[in-house]
Amino acid sequence: MRNMLEMLAVVAGVVLLAALSWEIIGGRENHFSPVYLEVQFAVCLLFLLDFVVEWAAAERRSRFFWRNLLFLLISIPWLNILNWSGIEVTRDWGVIVGLMPVLRAFLAMVIIVRWLVRSNKMRRMLVAYVFTVVVFTYISGLVFYEYEEAVNPKLHGFGNALWWAWMNVTTVGAEIFPVTAIGKIFCVMLPSLGMMFFPIFTTYVLQEYTHKKEVDQ
Repeated sequence: MRNMLEMLAVVAGVVLLAALSWEIIGGRENHFSPVYLEVQFAVCLLFLLDFVVEWAAAERRSRFFWRNLLFLLISIPWLNILNWSGIEVTRDWGVIVGLMPVLRAFLAMVIIVRWLVRSNKMRRMLVAYVFTVVVFTYISGLVFYEYEEAVNPKLHGFGNALWWAWMNVTTVGAEIFPVTAIGKIFCVMLPSLGMMFFPIFTTYVLQEYTHKKEVDQ
């Protein structure tokens, strides 16, 4: 049951990311739509169910709880709670709060990807890291577009934002410079993530070359 819930969490995460993409790219209202709030609430309920099932099956429940407290916190539908309590949340802050369940889904996706790659440890690490770079770059493009589209004169559409994200994660850089605080934060995080990728890729290539050479001999 736990494996099935984890797979459902991945599917729910993809649905949530698609809903967030639609909300950011297609809608420019000041608040999130009721449909998106319903999707996020349903996905968060599944994440919380997954946490409870794993907690109940753990041998040392207290240790499991504290070690996985972050998973619990980012699985809570905070955006829905704020909406039900009548607290007005601007769209800018709503995007940050709404990203937390997406991070929970992202962690589940990484676990599943590593589980599916049944090969040596280095290859599992490489696949998981490539997956991390791709998903994080896409999310960065979404966030950059949300915060910069109205104030950055060089940003024209989501395609530009996605191009900016890929150019930065490859450490090449782009002619679009961020003007908001969130944009500047992601502008630092993306090349940092990209630079971390190259040692892993180099190590993997060297390991594969050494293994092939040993087999040939």
